Amino acid sequence: MDLYKSGNPTLSEKVFKQTGYVDYNNSMTVRGTLNKFGFMFLMLMGTAYYSWKEFAEGGNVQPLIWGGMIGGFVVAMVIVFKKEWSPYLAPLYALLEGLFIGAVSAYYNDAFGAKMPNIIMNAVGLTFGTAIAMYLLYSFKIIQATQKFKAIIFTATAGIAIFYLLAMVLRMFNVEMAFLHEGSAMGIGFSLVVVAVAALNLILDFDMMEQGAAAGAPKYMEWYGAFALTVTIVWLYLEILRLLSKLSSRK
Repeated sequence: MDLYKSGNPTLSEKVFKQTGYVDYNNSMTVRGTLNKFGFMFLMLMGTAYYSWKEFAEGGNVQPLIWGGMIGGFVVAMVIVFKKEWSPYLAPLYALLEGLFIGAVSAYYNDAFGAKMPNIIMNAVGLTFGTAIAMYLLYSFKIIQATQKFKAIIFTATAGIAIFYLLAMVLRMFNVEMAFLHEGSAMGIGFSLVVVAVAALNLILDFDMMEQGAAAGAPKYMEWYGAFALTVTIVWLYLEILRLLSKLSSRK
């Protein structure tokens, strides 16, 4: 049996097979999933603006960063194992992730804004430009989510996750991998690869949403699909922001 693998661990063919769907009149649709993603994005932007404003006014945003990051991770793990709770927890995830994204963006703007004044707007624009481009490439079947393509992206994503985890562990022992943060040729090259892998994960996510809709997955899976897409978009944004910060440091 073929297995559809998405680089985004929140989406897989197994996810849809486990839902026990039959009602095609009240089932998941791609449009419904994208609409819910839009709603989650607005919620994310709302809390991101709050934490950005808190930083601009000199407030302590460390609790917002850690609360958003840890809280978002915990909620995400619950959603992965309790997909039927997605309609309630996916919006909460967006709110928490917004707190984290807003504060982190404010830090980047403060640190690199002098050399690259529009770094945040550039990162946002590139993120959504990339997402739209990937959607068009997928819709017109210019890039197809074949089994080989899925396996390659899944492996690359897992490799990046393991590498980041290793870097975090080494940092605890005061061992730094400089190219992760510095604007060397190697550092920029690494970030370009990670951005490309994150972008290609969108192809897999769009494919899995389409597979779920075609299979008649239950309506709550729209929230799950929107949550999964948000995970990838946030990752893509952070990696683009990291790449731009490296480029600005070379000026």
